Amino acid sequence: MVEQTHHSALRIGDIIPNMEIETDLGHFKLHDFVGDHWAILFSHPKDFTPVCTTEFGSVAQLSAEWAKRNTKVIGISVDSADSHAKWKLDIEKVAHAKPEFPIIADIDLRVSKAFNMLPAEYALPETGRAPAHTATVRSVFIIGPDKQVKLMMTYPMAVGRNFAEILRSLDALQTSTKHGVVCPANWQVGEDVIIPPAVKDEDAKAKFGEFHAELPYLRRTKLPQ
Repeated sequence: MVEQTHHSALRIGDIIPNMEIETDLGHFKLHDFVGDHWAILFSHPKDFTPVCTTEFGSVAQLSAEWAKRNTKVIGISVDSADSHAKWKLDIEKVAHAKPEFPIIADIDLRVSKAFNMLPAEYALPETGRAPAHTATVRSVFIIGPDKQVKLMMTYPMAVGRNFAEILRSLDALQTSTKHGVVCPANWQVGEDVIIPPAVKDEDAKAKFGEFHAELPYLRRTKLPQ
């Protein structure tokens, strides 16, 4: 698996770049931050913007849910660490929850470009920067303990992220990784899962016990306890 460089598009299955990053909570390397956890990187085009403030408020409110799933969260915005620290006061005021996760200060756009959120040659205007200048920096990356990108979602400026869906996706990824299954549409924890087509019937029976074949290639089963 190749580690991502600045010159190629980041795809699912790629290893995230092991960059030295500056955050409002100190400097560290991205791989060290992930460690043996799952991680979610939430990106934002600018501090002190309305939709992003509500989103980071949701991230703060869900701190117990991230911890339950062995998941670290980290933000990124194309502003300074000092700006992030001040913005967190507004986030806490709106969410009534303390945002204890770090936010990357990406003033030089290194991280945004490495994650393919901005064109490699892009530069910010000298003055009067608006959120629209970095509008594509509104993405979610779910990263596994193996440092691979497992899922990517990108939202437009006007649409706030659905954190129930981000949690659901994280649960589905962790379930499929742990049990070697895949998850159907709208799957929630506790519901039946799908046996991958590559698994033969006799192997599926040995591993999962009984299953229901709706179609030769669509076989549903309960998760092993």
